[in-house]
Amino acid sequence: MSKTILITGAASGFGKIAAFDLAKKGHKVIATAQVYPQMSDLIREAKEQKIELTVDKLDVTNSWDIAYITKKYDIDILISNAGIMEGGPIAEQPLDLIRSMFDVNVFGGLELAQGFIKKFIDEKRPGKIVFTTSMGELWTVPYVAAYCASKHAMGSIAEGLKTELAPFNIKIATCNPGIFGTGFNDRGVDTIFRWYNPETNFTPSSAFDGTAEALANQLDPQSMAHCIVDVALDDNSNFRNVYPKETENFVKQLQADAWTAKS
Repeated sequence: MSKTILITGAASGFGKIAAFDLAKKGHKVIATAQVYPQMSDLIREAKEQKIELTVDKLDVTNSWDIAYITKKYDIDILISNAGIMEGGPIAEQPLDLIRSMFDVNVFGGLELAQGFIKKFIDEKRPGKIVFTTSMGELWTVPYVAAYCASKHAMGSIAEGLKTELAPFNIKIATCNPGIFGTGFNDRGVDTIFRWYNPETNFTPSSAFDGTAEALANQLDPQSMAHCIVDVALDDNSNFRNVYPKETENFVKQLQADAWTAKS
């Protein structure tokens, strides 16, 4: 059965791949982008590929955008995918950058979810919300601790929603990507060097020596987008979906190790 699915952060990466994939499968897709130029690019690319979908503007930090979108669309599934990464050592990272990241990754995602949850309940309809979090929801990656904190927060919110909304037949799931080559991680590293200065910050520049190697070995994002699509369409999906399996095993081992870690 065809579903109506709204995706945030659909201008690039997992969001765009998933939007196009779902539209090809015959679902009614509302692909949203933060700014109007991204909308134009999406519309053009969809036409070039002969994909039918609706494109709209949604900045999840803009309450007017959220109110407009939640009023305009009746959906079956929300894929809350929009996110940003601000990197750097959290002991020195400017707090305004951390706040702006939480506005997108946590408060924006929650405000939008609340809007659609109210519609689901008011209209006595089932619904599903899938949050794209990160493997960083489940462990803390050095030098992107603040980003991981925002994903920890979103994961806790999702888990709370899962329990609270079960009586209303509203399902909640998270997708937790490993390291994929969408450009997201690369841009997150770029953010560090907009403020970090080895001459004034106490964190040594050698702390970032392994960054280039890590970015050179990222995975193909197509497979992760397929995972998000599968989770969204599966009425009986797992709540937590770490992908790929190697990342899941790695995270589980790190979580086990955390119980014996020293201060």
